[in-house]
Amino acid sequence: MRIAPLEYEQASPRQKELWDAHEKEHIITNMKRTLLKSPYCFEVMMEWYPLYADVAAIEGVGELGADIFSYAISSENDCLICETFFRKILLDAGRNPDALDLSEKERLLTEYGKACVRQPVKVSDELYEKMRAHFSEEEMILLTTFAGMMIATNLINHALAVDLDQRLIGYEKKK
Repeated sequence: MRIAPLEYEQASPRQKELWDAHEKEHIITNMKRTLLKSPYCFEVMMEWYPLYADVAAIEGVGELGADIFSYAISSENDCLICETFFRKILLDAGRNPDALDLSEKERLLTEYGKACVRQPVKVSDELYEKMRAHFSEEEMILLTTFAGMMIATNLINHALAVDLDQRLIGYEKKK
């Protein structure tokens, strides 16, 4: 850990307000506690949730597809925290993240998510056209923006060396 996560007792009134509001619907993780040291950055990164909901609302994607997309990005980016977070979700849903039986859309989302990590300056025209056969222009913008937000989340965890949350221990991928 490079920056100690915020402790609630040391939080300013604004930090406590953000913490309390977020905790009503979501878990406060080590990454979020770290981000809360900058309330503005916390607010920016918590826009992940509405983006996730919009991705899940795409016809034929759902929460499972959004989780698979997030897992593919985080796994390709070798982000211990995010990869483990989505492994836990998939495992808890009865899915084996190491041997996923994917629909056509889930397979494309996995391929696109990994490509956004590996070759973000030039996702292949071939892959893009395969995606466009299933997703509208607006959906492609949404998926790409969400991929960018997921990559930013991975970056925060990597660059700031955020510690794995206690509740995720035991769900890590065996390497």
